[in-house]
Amino acid sequence: MIIDLHETNVARVAKELVAVREEGGAVALGRVLTLIIKSDRRANEQAIEAANDASREHPMRVIVLVTHPEDASRLDAQIRIGGDAGASEVIILRAHGEAANNAESLVTGLLLPDAPVVVWWPDRAPEAPALSPLGRIAQRRITDSSRAENARSGLQQLDDTYRPGDTDLAWTRLTRWREHLAAVLDQPPYEPVTAIEVHGAASSPSTALLAAWLGLALEAPVSWQFEQSADWGHGIRSVRLTRASGDIVLERLTESHAVLTQPGQPDHDLLLPRRSLRECIAEELRRLDEDRLYGRVITEGWNALSRPVDVTEQ
Repeated sequence: MIIDLHETNVARVAKELVAVREEGGAVALGRVLTLIIKSDRRANEQAIEAANDASREHPMRVIVLVTHPEDASRLDAQIRIGGDAGASEVIILRAHGEAANNAESLVTGLLLPDAPVVVWWPDRAPEAPALSPLGRIAQRRITDSSRAENARSGLQQLDDTYRPGDTDLAWTRLTRWREHLAAVLDQPPYEPVTAIEVHGAASSPSTALLAAWLGLALEAPVSWQFEQSADWGHGIRSVRLTRASGDIVLERLTESHAVLTQPGQPDHDLLLPRRSLRECIAEELRRLDEDRLYGRVITEGWNALSRPVDVTEQ
C-alpha cells in the first residue's frame, strides 16, 4: 500500500501512520530500529529496496529524507507499507526550501520510541557524519566511500572525522575476503607473513582498507597497487601473502570466481562474488554497537599505509 501526502507536516504523517496501523492491522511492535536514509534531490530506490530486503532480517521503520533546498518551502510525504515495504514501514519525506533546513526536526517525530537509530548516506555523506544533524541522533552512521570522487581522499576524510559508531560499506564489502584469508592463515604451516601485496581498482577504497587491515593484523610491510581501469575496473583484484615456505595468492579472475594458490597444494577455485547492497546493509544492522575493528583500521591501519603504487600514473 502506498499513501501520498502533499504539502503536509510531520504531525500529519505520524497521525496517518497510526491510522494505517489501526485500520489495516499493521503494527510496529516488532520493529527493532529506525533506519534513516538521507539523499539529495531524489529518493534512492536502490537503497530503499536494499533496506526492504534487509528488514526481513531486521524489522524496522525506514525514514527516507530527500532534500530540495533550492525550491519553494513545502513538505511532501509518502508512506509505504505491506508488500511495498518488505517487513518495514517506509516513510519518504521530500523537504523543499526552508522545510529542508532542519533535518533533525523532520525525523524526530517519526522515530520509534526507545529504539536505536541508524543513519545511512548511500550517496554523498557529510564531511563529518557524527557531527551532522542526523548523525548526532544516531547510534550507528553508515557511509559509502566508493561514492567519493577519489578513493584516497574519501578515506582520508573518514579518518579525519572518525567517531565511534561510524562505519563504511567499503569495509563491509571485505567480509568474504577477510574470511578466506583468515581461514588460510589458520592452517599449517604457522609461519609469520613477511610481506603483503594488494591489487585493486583505483576507484575501490576497499583495496586500501584490506591493505590497512592486513598490515595491522599481521604486522608486516604492505605494498598496494591500483590497476589500470582497462585491466581491472572495479573492486579488489588480488592479495599476495609472502611466507618462508612460499606465497599465498588469492586472486579474483571474474566477477564471482577466484583462485587460491598455496605452496604444496593444488589450486582451489572459490566462489567470491561481489557483495550486494542488501547483504552489506543487513550485516551492518546486525550490530548496533561500535565496530572497534573498523575504527582501528580507518585510523591506525590507514595512517600506517605508504602511498600506493598507482599504475594509472605510470
